[in-house]
Amino acid sequence: MQAYSAAAGAPIVYDSHSYPYFFIGTNGNGQVDEGEGRYGAFTPRLLKAVYNYQVSVKDSGGFAHNGKYIIQLLYDSIEDLDPNLVAGLHREDAGHFAGSKEAFRHWDGDGEVSGRCSKCHSATGLPFFLKEGVTASQPISNGFLCSTCHDSIPGFTRYKVGAVQFPSGAKLDTGDPNSNLCINCHQGRESAVSVNSAIAGRDADTVSANLRFINIHYFAAGATLFGAEAKGAYEYEGKTYNGRFQHVRAFDTCIECHDTHTGQVVNISRCRWCHAGKERPEDIRVGTTDFDGDGNTKEGIAGEIETLRETLYAAIQVYAANVPKTPIVYADSHPYFFIDTNGNGLADTDEINSSNRYNAWTPRLLKAAYNYQYALKDPGGFAHNGRYVIQVLQDSIADISAPR
Repeated sequence: MQAYSAAAGAPIVYDSHSYPYFFIGTNGNGQVDEGEGRYGAFTPRLLKAVYNYQVSVKDSGGFAHNGKYIIQLLYDSIEDLDPNLVAGLHREDAGHFAGSKEAFRHWDGDGEVSGRCSKCHSATGLPFFLKEGVTASQPISNGFLCSTCHDSIPGFTRYKVGAVQFPSGAKLDTGDPNSNLCINCHQGRESAVSVNSAIAGRDADTVSANLRFINIHYFAAGATLFGAEAKGAYEYEGKTYNGRFQHVRAFDTCIECHDTHTGQVVNISRCRWCHAGKERPEDIRVGTTDFDGDGNTKEGIAGEIETLRETLYAAIQVYAANVPKTPIVYADSHPYFFIDTNGNGLADTDEINSSNRYNAWTPRLLKAAYNYQYALKDPGGFAHNGRYVIQVLQDSIADISAPR
């Protein structure tokens, strides 16, 4: 605030015990001195910042009452005054405790988290499910609580979880209760079974008004890990797919690679024990097969997947324009696939809205779009089961690009 006001030629100073609190710093020393009067050069931007500053000062127990809210107010005020000042700062908790994110705020207008979503998007939903075996509506929460995953506090032991049922109907066990706990949520919400059910009895290239896009949902790492056993991706008839990916025993559980609370990858330096010279997990590969055909046999599996994903998207757009004759675009916003009204191949702002959702689905297009979204929504798929993701993308490209 002082830098902003000084740059405008009217330095500001503050005294928490003297009304009206903000004064003109006439001598420029940054302190309130005798004779310095009420500040009178507020701009709307500065007024917002000083208001939030005063909020943070005048609730001396704000750190306990709702500390994370105060942090968000201060962060946003700093960023509004000078975006460069927030470099290295953090506005909110990561992962499971990011209470202001859509993953926890989506139900604010409903007053509760629906039973369909509460297992993974409320603090109390998972314990309820583990105890009762069913889901039910739950109170809205600001992220998870310790008791979401821990069955004893302060012992902080975790719920012991056995085999987990996936959307495909498969019941699978990682052999590690902690990982099983994780994949109760990190399994996606749809599967090859969902897609086959939707397209059953329909001609592959005929548009059906009864078809809609089927979304795997976010971070379906468990489905990727088990590959063909979970059938999280759409698997094409007559093709064989990899099953569970077995990594070395020191890194074959969720929490051996991810921080439990933030989801961030940890112990990256230990990856170099086997993968020498690789600075990032994305750079890791085994073998020299050029899966994406770009001639680069040194890029990581993540790079191979990225190119295949781009190829699939391009093929989806060609197919949509030529078969159902309704151009398609993708955006990371529900419902994800939209009509490309101007045919420029880009998701323009005026096209990204629910009323313009894509509506010319054929079974063949739906299968490819489902797998495209699947490969996007597990950003760690290259590590969880990269070969499975590659197989799924290659078969999707082949199917939607086949001469007809």
